[in-house]
Amino acid sequence: MQSFQDFSQQFEERFNLRHFPTHTPTLYDPAQYILGIKGKRIRPVCVYLANELFESVNDDAYFAGASIELFHNFSLIHDDIMDKAPLRRGIETVHHKYGENTALLAGDVMFVTAYENLSKVSARYLPRCISIFNKTAKEVCEGQQLDMDFEKKEQVSFDEYLNMITLKTSVLVAASLQIGAVIGGAGLGNQDHLYEFGKNLGIAFQVQDDYLDAYGDAAKTGKQLGGDIIANKKTFLMIHAREFCTPTANTELDMLIKNNPSNKVEKVLEIFNDCNVSQWSTQLKEKYYNIALKHLDDVAVLSPRKIELQKLAADLMMREK
Repeated sequence: MQSFQDFSQQFEERFNLRHFPTHTPTLYDPAQYILGIKGKRIRPVCVYLANELFESVNDDAYFAGASIELFHNFSLIHDDIMDKAPLRRGIETVHHKYGENTALLAGDVMFVTAYENLSKVSARYLPRCISIFNKTAKEVCEGQQLDMDFEKKEQVSFDEYLNMITLKTSVLVAASLQIGAVIGGAGLGNQDHLYEFGKNLGIAFQVQDDYLDAYGDAAKTGKQLGGDIIANKKTFLMIHAREFCTPTANTELDMLIKNNPSNKVEKVLEIFNDCNVSQWSTQLKEKYYNIALKHLDDVAVLSPRKIELQKLAADLMMREK
């Protein structure tokens, strides 16, 4: 069995090239630019790890993984535009560097390039992979739209937010694992367990992401500290504070959101602390993490083959960026 690091290196060696033409550089250079802001490539490596649970990894895992990574970066370009985010992993975002119109088009060509890679998967697995990919792409867009809709709503329930982040964030991790299982020849039951493992791990990941946005170290996260608070995002943390803080604190939150003072982040964090938001978010993260591990445990392969996915899950829960 190969490690996450082994697969990450193998994927990066093939993926770290120019994916776009050299002509029309004002369009294609911005698309290539975001790929240079390298993350951990978690989703494509999940394809590899799920594939290897059942069968030796081959080229299909790379093409599917590359497709998912390109789609993920397409969604980041558009997400950053909608959030008006200046930084991504500590580097200037595409729209901030090249302008919003160019960023939109760069995202569009990245989406097309994602499909070009997916089309290279073996015909035996391609229809199932396309079906999962299409369903997931629609769900990610649904999640992004709900995220924007919530900015206009005064109140968002926990269940509404959970559904939104499941669509926006979790389903792509889940689909990566499911597609890897398909390529590995897994049965439907094992595919479903890996999907649920990824979905619940993705929820726990988002809880941690919400936490890091408010309480993380900006030097480590590479993001603007309190960006969700500044943007009036109704995160897990804000929803919990709204439900459990005092009426006076709720009124203060209303005023902070309305007036947007320079010390807004500091004041909101004071209210969060009064409501024990930090401790609650840790418990919530652990809840979904444990659900994810139960589904991984139910995958019908020998336990030693699951070790790398268990390690990945643990590492994601301990991350600081």
